[in-house]
Amino acid sequence: MWWENAVFYEIYIASFADSNGDGFGDIEGIREKIPYLKECGVEALWLTPFYPSPRVDNGYDVSDYCAVDSQYGTIEHFKLFLEEAHRNQLKVIIDVVFNHTSTEHPWFIESASSKNNPKRDWYIWRDQPTNWESFFGGSAWQLETVTNQYYYHSFAKEQADLNWQNPEVKQAIFEVLLFWLDLGVDGFRFDVINNLTVDNQFRDNPNEETGEQQHLYDVNQPGIQSVLKEMIQQIKEIKSDIFTVAEISSDSLPIISEYTRDGLFDTAFNFNLGSIEQLDLKKLTNEFKKMTEQKGRPTFFFNSHDMSRSWNRLAKEDSQVYQLLAVFMLINRGIPFLFQGEEQGALDYLPQSIKDVRDVQAKNKYQQLLSSMDEEQALIQANQVNRDRSRGMLTWSAKSDMGWIGQSPKNPEGEQILAVYQQLIQLRKSEGPFGTVTGITLENECLSYRVDKLQIVLNFGQQTTEQIFEDAAQTIFGTGRVSSNGQSVSVPPKSCWIGKDNG
Repeated sequence: MWWENAVFYEIYIASFADSNGDGFGDIEGIREKIPYLKECGVEALWLTPFYPSPRVDNGYDVSDYCAVDSQYGTIEHFKLFLEEAHRNQLKVIIDVVFNHTSTEHPWFIESASSKNNPKRDWYIWRDQPTNWESFFGGSAWQLETVTNQYYYHSFAKEQADLNWQNPEVKQAIFEVLLFWLDLGVDGFRFDVINNLTVDNQFRDNPNEETGEQQHLYDVNQPGIQSVLKEMIQQIKEIKSDIFTVAEISSDSLPIISEYTRDGLFDTAFNFNLGSIEQLDLKKLTNEFKKMTEQKGRPTFFFNSHDMSRSWNRLAKEDSQVYQLLAVFMLINRGIPFLFQGEEQGALDYLPQSIKDVRDVQAKNKYQQLLSSMDEEQALIQANQVNRDRSRGMLTWSAKSDMGWIGQSPKNPEGEQILAVYQQLIQLRKSEGPFGTVTGITLENECLSYRVDKLQIVLNFGQQTTEQIFEDAAQTIFGTGRVSSNGQSVSVPPKSCWIGKDNG
C-alpha cells in the first residue's frame, strides 16, 4: 500500500500558516505551503480538526462534522487544497472525532431538550453519576438541568460522549465518513477511538494505590472492536487503499496492538515510544524490540500537538542528539509521523501568564493548583502538562505579530536540521519500503540495528564506538570510518552511521 513507505506530516491548522493575517492558520495557508512541503520530501499530510467548533478543546469539540469552520476557510477552500495536494502527489488524511461531539452540536441540543426526544439515546444519560473521572480532571458527569439527568463526558464537559450502542449513531457516523470519502480524502486518523464504549453496568472505577483512578470501565470495553471493524470494512469497500490510523488513549503496547489486527486499523499511534518524557535509551531499545515483534507496521514519532517538542523534551536542545532521533524514526520499518516545524527543530512555546494559556487541560490544572501554591508556581506546574507547548504559531517570516497563541521560537540551526531531514527522507524513499528489523543492540549508549540491507549505528555516547558486521558494508549516510574490508566501522561521539551491504 502507498502508506507503507510514506512520511506523514501533521498540520495543526490554527498554528501552521495564516494566509489572511487574522492571527489563525487556515486552509489557504496550507495550500500556499504545498511547494515547501513537497520540497521537504513528505508524502502525506494529516490535518487536525477544521470543522465548526466552539474550540473549548481547540477543535476537538466538533459542532458540525461535514463543514469547515469559517476561521479556517470554506468547503471550497478545502476542495482547492485537496486538488492542489493531489497534483503534487501528496496524500491527505483528516482527523475524525467520533468519541464525542460539542454540546453545541445539533445532535446534542436535540438530545438534551427532552427525555422523549428521538436523539435522547444518541448520548449517555444517567439519573445518578458513577465515580468516573474525566481525562481532563474532575467528574466525567455533568448535570443537565432541563431534564435533571447527567450526561457523560470523558473529556471536557462541553464534549458529550456519543452512545455507540445506538445503531442510529453508527449510521450517522458512517455517513460522515462517506461525505469526506466522496470529496477524495485519502485516509482518516481516528481520535481516542478506544473510548467509544463504556461498561453497560456502569460500575465505579477502582483506584490505584497512589490514589489515581484506574480507567477500568470507561475505556477498552467489550464489543468496541466489532463496531470498529464494521466501520472500517464499510469504508474499505468504497476505497480499498484508504489509510486508517487509530489514536488509542494508552501507552500499553498490548492494548494498542489489539486495534491493528483482524481487519481493524492499518496502524495505531505507539505512545509507548512516542510520548516518553525523557531520553532513556534502555526504555527506547526495549520498546523498539517489542514493536518490532508486532505483525503490522508500527508508528514512529516523537512530536505531536499534545506534547512538548522533542527538541526540548528529548534532545535537550542538542542538535546532534536531535539528528540521531531523526535517523531512528525515519530509517525504520515503521510509519513515521513528523509534526509541523519538527523538520526545522522548532522549540517549545511556553506561556508566561495564565491569560496566554489556551489549553483547557492546562487551565484546569492551574485552577486546581491555586489552592496549594501561588500563581507563579501554579503556572510553572501547569506548563508541564500544557499542550500549548507544541502549538505555538510557526514563524514563516520576520513578522512578529501575535496570533491566537504565541509563536514557537525558531531554531537558529533550523536550515541545517531541515537539510538532514530532507536527506533522510530521500534515503527512505530510495531504500524502502523496509521489511525486517534485526539485531537491535544497545551497548555503551550506542544503539545499533539492521533494516534489510542497511546497518544503522546511533552513537548517543561521549566516546567513539566500533561496530563489527558479518557482511561488508559501505557508507551511505552519516559519519564513520569504515575498515578496509568493510566489516567494521568507527563512529564518533553523538554521531550516526548508515551502511549498506556491498553484495
